[in-house]
Amino acid sequence: MNRLRNWLKTGSFRLPSLAVTAVVFLLAGMLVTSSFGTTHTTQAAVQYQENGAPSFVNLAAALGPSVVNIRVTKVEKTGAFNMPDFQNTPFGDMFKGFFGDMPQTPQEHKSSGAGSGVIVNADGTILTNNHVVDSATEITVTLSDKQEYKARVLGRDPKTDLAVIKIDAKGPFKAAVLGDSDAARVGEWVLAIGNPFGLSNTVTSGIVSAKGRVIGAGPYDDFIQTDAPINPGNSGGPLFNMRGEVIGINTAIIPNGQGIGFAIPVSTAKALLPELATKGSVTRGYLGLNIQNITEDLVKSLNLKSDKGALVSEVVEGSPADKAGVKRGDVITAFNGKEIKDSHELASTVAVTPIDKEVSLRVVRDGKEIALRVTVARLDSKEQGNAPAEMASQGKWGLQLQDLTPELRQQLGAKSEHGVVVADVQPGSPAHNASIQRGDVILEVNHEAVKGVSDMKEKIEKSHSKDSLLLLVQRDGHSLYIVLKG
Repeated sequence: MNRLRNWLKTGSFRLPSLAVTAVVFLLAGMLVTSSFGTTHTTQAAVQYQENGAPSFVNLAAALGPSVVNIRVTKVEKTGAFNMPDFQNTPFGDMFKGFFGDMPQTPQEHKSSGAGSGVIVNADGTILTNNHVVDSATEITVTLSDKQEYKARVLGRDPKTDLAVIKIDAKGPFKAAVLGDSDAARVGEWVLAIGNPFGLSNTVTSGIVSAKGRVIGAGPYDDFIQTDAPINPGNSGGPLFNMRGEVIGINTAIIPNGQGIGFAIPVSTAKALLPELATKGSVTRGYLGLNIQNITEDLVKSLNLKSDKGALVSEVVEGSPADKAGVKRGDVITAFNGKEIKDSHELASTVAVTPIDKEVSLRVVRDGKEIALRVTVARLDSKEQGNAPAEMASQGKWGLQLQDLTPELRQQLGAKSEHGVVVADVQPGSPAHNASIQRGDVILEVNHEAVKGVSDMKEKIEKSHSKDSLLLLVQRDGHSLYIVLKG
């Protein structure tokens, strides 16, 4: 089951049975202009009581008018009731009379939802979460003074769970100031304002608990963690610092958790705003690489000096990276002059790079640094599917393997003509501990290409190390390095 189902969105939705969609993605985009809440700073700031405790009275009063309640209406189709065929039974007439009025076609059902948002421009432009307004047929925005306005969607980005909507009325409206989330420090006070459980203009306080949180939501994870109470209905609402600047958009919580909430950093939200407001979607950069983080085991197996950088496990043929000369097994340590600490940082950096821009790459290959130039292309999303595998012969490392036949290659969507298929994994074995999965295609053992099961066994027996194996595995159309430890 997808691990994202374990994460609960903070937007609430009323359906025949309560349901909350958990899709949280971090955002990326082009550079922001100064028109979105960045022209001045608020004069309200945190004050302190005689005992040294902070008082948020002035901040709450000054910031409240920029936070809105968002109510949406959605029209969904419910499943049809299929009446059993009793026509040829002795009870046909009786059951026909009972079931005759049941709907036989899908029915439309209206559902309502609620969330929060923050005004980022005096013309009524509002930043919120995509899951709050996704599929909405009607949007109503309520301000802190109880004034209600209809609104429309300007742009949505499901991958980052951000959306921009606009009030259909003339302003000016009270806009919040967008700050610098990169400058936020762990331990500093923050204020969250939103509409948890439909309770409008609720103010909660806490601190920045952590930055750069990766919660398994996607390749751009970079969340601010806070202990300011966040609940269903806070989705899309702002997280303020003590200068009254927005530093995050509250987005996710952990089910049954206390004091753990997550916000999208506003610095990346600012980069996304102009495109969403003017074009309705986001353009992202693309190199054509499959990359992964470098573990301690990989450092030893690949004879690397450190775990810094992004390990290239696959290069798409004909892609910008391929044309630039990037090879499988390279470690990318710098992109366009910026040091890269892991694969997540590289993916996020590439995503926000302008299309057709030529940038520099610093690559470590066989212990030597190499300088390359690459031209960033436009990212086109493609879905990858899963495929089953069949049982085969058993291996020493807890692997049951099978030769990669043309039929299996087609079923699995394997790109290579050579390799072996993982048909099963023994529980508790080295392969199981390393997260090898059924359907994986093993392409290499210790940097040597594998032609078949017998060839793989022979290479394992000739391996210099009896305690570990470095495998290159293809999974869901992508490649990654995995270390098996005996």
